[in-house]
This record gives sequence, structure tokens and C-alpha cells, in this order.
Amino acid sequence: MRETPTGTPVGVDDPYEHAGVCDHLTDDGRCRFALDRAGHDPEFTAARRAADYECVAADDDRAFRDCPHYRSTTDGRECVRCGLEAVRIAHEASRPLLEEHHLSYGGDGTPDSEAGEGEPNHEITVALCRWCHAKIHRSFARIDDDVEPDPEAFAAREERRAKEQAELDFTTARERRDGEEE
Repeated sequence: MRETPTGTPVGVDDPYEHAGVCDHLTDDGRCRFALDRAGHDPEFTAARRAADYECVAADDDRAFRDCPHYRSTTDGRECVRCGLEAVRIAHEASRPLLEEHHLSYGGDGTPDSEAGEGEPNHEITVALCRWCHAKIHRSFARIDDDVEPDPEAFAAREERRAKEQAELDFTTARERRDGEEE
């Protein structure tokens, strides 16, 4: 199983099995990295320009892992392990239920840096609830385990949903005023 630079497991053997499409891929199959950041990698940009900015992985016999700028980051809507959904309360500084979890690390311990083996190590992240995230790093739990949300996670989500519903309650000014007079 892959590990972080500090030696804790990340919960997968091959991060690419859990990666999605590249964050730089446009709806029409072009590479946004080459379009928007031409100065960051002139050689790459020139190659993409010559191919009408077509994505490196658009060719059927190539994969996203072949692209030096591939990045797949999470949308953070639900835990990929247990399915717990995110519930965020606006204007509240409470810790989120879901956290970003890196499946790959570069040779220097940072995501999306050179792995040192001659090939880039891409930034690949998934969303995990805080409880699954702790289990992945503290044990041999895997991302693809078939598990239910932790009871504490479920309780925290339901508490937030109750707050969310309470904020949606509507009382007219008259009802608020009449309540103050009593």
C-alpha cells in the first residue's frame, strides 16, 4: 500500500484507480493548462498547440498518467469510503465533516512534485470524512472498503442538518413581535 512521506498508509495501492478526469480537461477535450499557463511549461504548451491543444489522454492508447500536468482533485461532496455527505453551515467556523485526502505524494513529500523516479507524481485527492480519514492513516483501512458511516460521523451530520433546517424556518415580523409581547 502506498504511504505518505511520514510512513502512514494512504489507503490504496494504485492512486490512478481512484482518480477521475484531469482538472485541466475542458468540455471539448482540450488542455486548460496549456491554454491558461503557457509560460509554466513552454515545451508542453508548444506540443499541445501543435495538436490544437488536444488533451494528452485524448488518444485512446494513452492515459492521464502520461501527462506531466495531470491533476485530479476532489469535489468534496461525499466521503468516497463510507458515503457520508457534506453538510456545511454558512457563517459557522466549525470543522468540516469531509477532508481532502492525498493519494499520491511527490519525492519531497509535497503533492504534485517530481517523484524522483523519472516520472511526475500527480496530485490525486479524494474526499474522506474525518473519521474515515483517521482510520486510513492510523491502520490498514482501505479507501475501497465497504463500510457504513461511523456513528459519530452520522450524529455530527444529523446535528448539522437540524441546524440547517432551523435556519430555514420562517417567521414573519408580526409573529416575532407578537412573541415578544407575551
